[in-house]
Amino acid sequence: MQHHGDGDGRKQRFRDRLEIHHDTSLHQQLRQHLNARRWGRRQWIHACLFTTIGLLVATIVPGFSSALQTPVSEPLATLPLSLPALSERTRAGGEEDGWQLVRVKPGHTLSAMFEELGIPAATLYRLLDNKDAKAKLSRLRPGNEIAFDLDDDGKLRALRYDRDPLSRVELRLDGDQVKQTVIERESVTRTVVLSGKVGRSFTRSARKAGLTAANINALTDDIFKYDVDFNSDLDADDRFSVVVEQTWREGELVGTGPVQAATFTVDDKLYSGFRFARQGGKPEYFTAQGRPLKKSFIRMPIPYARLSSRFGSRRHPVLGKMRMHKGVDYAAARGTPIMAAGDARVKFVGQQRGYGNVVILDHGKGYTTLYAHMSKFGKVRTGQRIPQGTVIGYVGSTGLATGPHLHYEFRVNGAHRNPLSITMPPPEPLAGKELAAFRSYTSSALARIRTVEDVIYAEVPPAKEDAGGKTVASSTVKPAAAKKG
Repeated sequence: MQHHGDGDGRKQRFRDRLEIHHDTSLHQQLRQHLNARRWGRRQWIHACLFTTIGLLVATIVPGFSSALQTPVSEPLATLPLSLPALSERTRAGGEEDGWQLVRVKPGHTLSAMFEELGIPAATLYRLLDNKDAKAKLSRLRPGNEIAFDLDDDGKLRALRYDRDPLSRVELRLDGDQVKQTVIERESVTRTVVLSGKVGRSFTRSARKAGLTAANINALTDDIFKYDVDFNSDLDADDRFSVVVEQTWREGELVGTGPVQAATFTVDDKLYSGFRFARQGGKPEYFTAQGRPLKKSFIRMPIPYARLSSRFGSRRHPVLGKMRMHKGVDYAAARGTPIMAAGDARVKFVGQQRGYGNVVILDHGKGYTTLYAHMSKFGKVRTGQRIPQGTVIGYVGSTGLATGPHLHYEFRVNGAHRNPLSITMPPPEPLAGKELAAFRSYTSSALARIRTVEDVIYAEVPPAKEDAGGKTVASSTVKPAAAKKG
């Protein structure tokens, strides 16, 4: 029993020593951990430095302290908007939503459109019974637009198309009838000045300024062709200004009228032209002094031709005899058009001996012209009045001719004159009331042009007219000697 009690005491003492050793180890570990967590001098310096920087940032940057606060949302405000009233058709069943717009593509036909939309051909034939629709819809062009009003089942209720830029036609199917409604489209016509510099290409600059192809042709072929060589005279700094009427519809430009007035500054010289109609006559272009820009006669009534025989005595190429050549010959390809040299009345159309097919024109005041050896005539007849430039026939070799060419004669009171050297009669200028009305019109047109050019070309001195009637710059803008190299 004693032995057993001693054993239990030894075990208890052993446990006590283990607990003391364990407590000592934990105490040492705790002290080591506290020593490790204790900051040194360097750590305290870093902590002070970072705290100071943080305080400076919070002080310098406005709103820094408030930026972290949760924003308070403000209540939304609502405004009532007045909407356009719905049409009766829309309130009734939403028919307006059924319109489908189809743009005509190259090769597209009306029957193809109806087939694509699943509309029976019988419906198309009913619509084409309308004369207006048949005339317009039979000549569709790429870009034209046609609107179809279809119901939920795809059945056609109405068709709509533009009859012209200012009116629209709607054909509505009502049982067995087709009811037509013409809708006038609101438009505005404004007189504007389109201005620009020639740059690298006059044609490109003119189109960029807003001129149409017809406007450009009027400038080059009608107004300035006698004073400006558009192939060699122009510089990049030369400028043009044109007065035209533009028609706008629903914010879209739908038409540009003919040139009403135009100026062209070339090498510091200002050329101008104004559209005006004499009493009972057609509109033509005049200078600022009221002289017609169009010359009385075209010196060469055939384009793309070569002078092959001059006026005077020569050996006839067919007869082989010395004869007086009473005109000039222009060699050209068969079928080249021949133009009337001036405004005239057709005196003769037919055949004459060695002339073959010939046309004779009477220009008044004793002046006549003759055109011979034509292959065929133009659409002219005896007694008809025709303007300068009308095609009266085509180059051929009828009569006594060795090859296709035009024989051209110019006569004054029946006497033959050399067309290449004769002084052409000047056109008749405006006078009296016509001249007064013309001057009133031109002053208004020039004022428009000057207002625009004063804004666009503010750095260029204004132009003035010299004693000879030509208009020149008041001071030199660019040296004339430097022009064209």
